[in-house]
Amino acid sequence: MNNKSKDYYKKLFKEANFTPCKAPKGFPPGGDCFEFSPEYGTGYYWYYEMPGQYNIKIHDFSYKEDAVLNMDLPECLSITWYESISGEELNPYRNLKCNVIKSFLGGYKPFRALIHRNIPIRSIGIEYRPDFFHQVLKDSFGTSYEDPRSAFRSIDETSDFPEMKKLLWDIWKYDGSDSSAALYYDAKAREALSLIFEHHRKLNEKTKAVLTPDDTELLKSLGLYINDHYADKISIESLAKIACMGTTKLKSAFKTYYDMTVADYIQKVRIDHAEHLLAYTDLPVSEVAKAVGYVSPGHFAELFSNAKGLLPLSYRKAFQKPE
Repeated sequence: MNNKSKDYYKKLFKEANFTPCKAPKGFPPGGDCFEFSPEYGTGYYWYYEMPGQYNIKIHDFSYKEDAVLNMDLPECLSITWYESISGEELNPYRNLKCNVIKSFLGGYKPFRALIHRNIPIRSIGIEYRPDFFHQVLKDSFGTSYEDPRSAFRSIDETSDFPEMKKLLWDIWKYDGSDSSAALYYDAKAREALSLIFEHHRKLNEKTKAVLTPDDTELLKSLGLYINDHYADKISIESLAKIACMGTTKLKSAFKTYYDMTVADYIQKVRIDHAEHLLAYTDLPVSEVAKAVGYVSPGHFAELFSNAKGLLPLSYRKAFQKPE
């Protein structure tokens, strides 16, 4: 990373109220660790950099109050696994998810997000500088090399990339010596790039349904219908009638347009609404489950935990924790 980038992150840590500290148990060796000022939150930010090439970042902290982030990052490509987070991206607006791989292209537009208070941000990611990722991919893939930005975009918010999740958590749990850490991190950073490119290549090999403009409009309307009727019992047959499609075509077209199944989309809408009810009302968890369409509170709790990283009651207690 060049001096400009290094200065950017030093300034960022200071402005974000993090101060240098010794890394506590549970963080890998070889990096720098920063502790969140108790006035603003709690936890740690661990950071390792290879100048001009990449950096590895581990977040394990939470804010005391809702926080709006506005970061104008240098040109980079990054990939991150989120175990826990709660909030919304603001440009474009979308719910922040956990248990997904998230990619980001820095240097094009600022990253703006609203982060909810008291909910832990637990994540690990790798951020690459342009010269490095171009050279590594050219060396690895030769004539089949393509601009990696499309590859990074293709994996944004995917939950179906277990190889990458394992690689990133292996870095977090690495307990080797300081002297061997640099070699280990370098190998993992290069392996992650290769995994992204190969994942993208396989995606491109799959035959995708071609959606007509009429299909696209029907699918948009179907999404709005689900957003309004998420708490109802929604069958694939009823949705097929609304979309004027057979059930087989609907399943395929919906997955192509929304990049998730109908069931996953309904579940996402329900859990997002449940998050709001848990944060801003005193409804019992069982009533929240009913309000968003789940008969079994236990099943709802399991789905909520998988999506948000915390059980419903734990999420409410964290969000509503008194100052």
